[in-house]
Amino acid sequence: MRILALDSSAVSASVAVLEDEKLLGEFFIHTKQTHSQTLMPMVKNVLDCTGTALDTIDLFAVSAGPGSFTGVRIGVSCVKGMAMTQGKPCVGVSTLEAMACSLADLEGTVCAVMDARRQQVYNACFASKDGVLTRLTEDRALAIDDLAEECKGFDQPVYLVGDGAALCAASPAFQSLENIRLPAEPLRFQRGYGVAMAARNALERQEAVDAAELAPVYLRMPQAERELKQRLSKMEETI
Repeated sequence: MRILALDSSAVSASVAVLEDEKLLGEFFIHTKQTHSQTLMPMVKNVLDCTGTALDTIDLFAVSAGPGSFTGVRIGVSCVKGMAMTQGKPCVGVSTLEAMACSLADLEGTVCAVMDARRQQVYNACFASKDGVLTRLTEDRALAIDDLAEECKGFDQPVYLVGDGAALCAASPAFQSLENIRLPAEPLRFQRGYGVAMAARNALERQEAVDAAELAPVYLRMPQAERELKQRLSKMEETI
């Protein structure tokens, strides 16, 4: 089973090729370059460097959200295009689960967090034991202080992972907790490898779809839509 996995859900971007349980290759960048400019060249380069032909890919995978609305749409569109032309199945995985997969070998609770602005984070928590992740919560958006209060109830170490990890660790609510751990930066960000591992789990749950069915997953409406809704609401109040 060969999986081509993409992530462009935040500032960083990554592409990986996984063959069974072996990582054949992975590209990762953490710059402010536009994903529409970098993602497909990364796909081509990782395929070329690993000697992998696109038509030998069995499953196309992408982090389908939560995350940057633009970034998620770019990643999903790229995978839909490749899967459609090759006539192969694809799967959209939770960005939060994909991040947690990178820390599956640690013992404790993996708390995946992405900055959702306004002192909120996108979050999901997982129990990690013997290399197996067990989901403890659904993907959700909540206040940092509320998440810190929840983390008080975990007896084992809590590993913060994601682009919101440093934000949470620096907040007063989290600094008062003794069980919080902040892994090294290379382990914290979204990676193609984590997407591929999450895709393997999704495949076992028979969640693969064809290209036409693949879609982004949003936990809340885009900022532009929220602002429009607020303006319309104010206009109605003045009428």
